[in-house]
Amino acid sequence: MSDVDDPRTVPEADAAALSMAVRQLFRRLRAEAEPGAFNLSEVSTLARLDLHGPATTASLARAEAMTPQSMGAILVSLERKGLIERRPHPTDRRQTLLALTAAGRCERQRRSAAKRDWLVAAMGRLDEAERRALIAAIPLIARLGENEGPADSREAPPRAEHTGG
Repeated sequence: MSDVDDPRTVPEADAAALSMAVRQLFRRLRAEAEPGAFNLSEVSTLARLDLHGPATTASLARAEAMTPQSMGAILVSLERKGLIERRPHPTDRRQTLLALTAAGRCERQRRSAAKRDWLVAAMGRLDEAERRALIAAIPLIARLGENEGPADSREAPPRAEHTGG
């Protein structure tokens, strides 16, 4: 069996190169969606509310691996921008749900469209063989990002607040 066939022998340099490439692509996509408008925690919170629906501050904080106090500050910022709103919890009057507003949903769609448009154009600059190779790698890259493996079985560590753009 060659080293390439043995998953225990993935060269660290290859893993580092993939990590760098993913980070570079992530930064570029983020820049295309209006750099500096939102920090990573705000973008992630908007995405979570859009994908999973209304949630409590505590459940958002758990999902984002941060304290409820830190999540509260993010929610105040998004609420001031008119992107989320507070709603009464349907079964527990002590709790409040946070949900996207129409403006929040529009902002998510605008940001997604900007990133998608850039990516379509960038992929269009690749030759046919490069496009096919990239498209063939999509399921593998997605599988790497799925929730599986030792890191997901541990308690999520507190996440440092990101305040940059």
